[in-house]
Amino acid sequence: MRIWSLPPNRPRRRSAGYLRKPSGFQMRDCDEAPAVSMKTSPLDRTPFPKEQPGMTDIQRPSGTIRPIEEQPELPLDRVILRESPDEEAVPMDVLFVGGGPAGLAGAIELARLVRADNEAGGGLGEIEIGVLEKAAELGEHSLSGAVINPQPFRELFPDLPVDKLPFRRPVEKEAVYLLRKKGATRLPTPPTMKNHGNWIASLSEVVRWMGEQAEEMGVNVFPGFPVDSLLVEGERVTGVRTTPAGLDRDGNPAGGHTPAMDLTAQVTVLSEGTRGLLTQGWMKWQGATSQNPQIYALGVKELWETKQPLDRIIHTLGWPLPGSAFGGSWMYPMEENLVSLGLVVGLDYPDAHLDVHELLQRMKLHPLFREILAGGEMVEWGAKTIPEGGYYALADRRHGDGCLVVGDSAGYVDVPSLKGVHYAAQSGIYAARAIFDALKAGDTSAERLSAYTRMVDESYIVSDMRKTRNMRLAFKKGFVGGGMRAGLMTLTGGRFPGKRIPSEEDAEEPRTLDAIPEPFVPDGELTFSKVDAVFKSGNKTRDDIPSHLKVGEDVSAEMAEFLSNMCPAAVYERDGENLVVNAPNCVDCKATDVVGPRWTPREGGSGPAYRRM
Repeated sequence: MRIWSLPPNRPRRRSAGYLRKPSGFQMRDCDEAPAVSMKTSPLDRTPFPKEQPGMTDIQRPSGTIRPIEEQPELPLDRVILRESPDEEAVPMDVLFVGGGPAGLAGAIELARLVRADNEAGGGLGEIEIGVLEKAAELGEHSLSGAVINPQPFRELFPDLPVDKLPFRRPVEKEAVYLLRKKGATRLPTPPTMKNHGNWIASLSEVVRWMGEQAEEMGVNVFPGFPVDSLLVEGERVTGVRTTPAGLDRDGNPAGGHTPAMDLTAQVTVLSEGTRGLLTQGWMKWQGATSQNPQIYALGVKELWETKQPLDRIIHTLGWPLPGSAFGGSWMYPMEENLVSLGLVVGLDYPDAHLDVHELLQRMKLHPLFREILAGGEMVEWGAKTIPEGGYYALADRRHGDGCLVVGDSAGYVDVPSLKGVHYAAQSGIYAARAIFDALKAGDTSAERLSAYTRMVDESYIVSDMRKTRNMRLAFKKGFVGGGMRAGLMTLTGGRFPGKRIPSEEDAEEPRTLDAIPEPFVPDGELTFSKVDAVFKSGNKTRDDIPSHLKVGEDVSAEMAEFLSNMCPAAVYERDGENLVVNAPNCVDCKATDVVGPRWTPREGGSGPAYRRM
């Protein structure tokens, strides 16, 4: 199942700095649709164990699985390299790995501090700050709802009035509904979900604008450069190694090959976003622990041009989710005839047949959504995971020798308020301040950089997360009981139930395949297949690059069925006795990385090309 071909080149603004694009890399205009073919060969195929003979696509496996039993190990030897940098390594002072709100806020704040220090005669001099981003352009891998608290943006840009920041419109009205299949009951807006003073925005647009501000401050912004590994010496991170480009399906150099390159830095900041591979590797290598493991949700989002205007932000609970799943939906007015909508579901659900993309399609048939969307056009689609573990999933240490972890990589998300973007940006600001002080002192040790963790822990970020510390976990045993417990937690400011609710990582949760759901057939107008949806993501991955998804040697039929349902982009399919991995379809949401195949970086510029997500 398929793939996207690379379209023609277009002129692009060059970033500052030393790095060059892979010679075979091609760009396209944002209004050009990539060409699609429905089958490509050869595909990656992982056989089911031999004890599953005669399986057909119509026959479905049943029973219970624990995904962790089939999940490959984290490739720590790939992530942590005890090697000296290459002789031609690019020297930087500070590197931010990931050009999202956390990394860019950190880079901007650090550049501002250095400039002010130099103007005051402080003497730090020229500091090379770099931001490495895996997407071809900033914002192309950035996706959120999004309703944003502007606080850290006001802090970063104090001379700009809030209406000049890169947001779409202020929240003026809001509503929360409990959905039934054919009806809806309006609920009082919970205190945690009130959005007065917040702004509706496209995170893609916010990130692009922040990149422009960073470059104006002298920051070196390098889009199209994913990072494969951390270079370490002893316990210190000394830099990074990028992902090579121009490899064929077997990993051999092909046309336009660009080898991996090394960059060194006094401090490397991991701002990879949700489920970052480098962050996972660094945490494991350093032995950083948390009271509970991190857990995740999958969000699937669509952008619609509509004929009917929407005058308020809407959040919903209940249908189409089963009572055993945690989640909800949103619908936001971006402008008069542009609407953002999506569905978020926690990845600890027990039903292995649950399909978040399909549930979103069913949801749009509800009168609440159909009334707005009827006659409109779906113009963009995407998906992303969200860290939902909250306060108890924060690592005890988010700093080390020459390294910091910020934003979604660190888990700074408050689920009850549906907020994470402003926490990410604020954590980047705190990282910059700790780094600046460390550079001034000539000491980038873990002890010196621990100031960052202290700043975060003493800020509103952790204060907010502590107040809601058990709310997401309260829903582990069902929606109704969870709602009652969450209400008591709100009334007591988080003091009820008085202790931590323990949890397991999502891959530990058992999944059952007993009840086969009713088939859903999309109509192509209001509802869409996964393949049609991926087309709307702007995916421009070459079809002949090596698979970046590391699957176990033996995959059970039950696990294959689970993965094919979970993945929103039709990356995984059951084909008789084979698991087919359509890796080029991947939009880097990392949902299956949480419970199964490991996601690793691939050639720069691959994946989605979000414009207004």
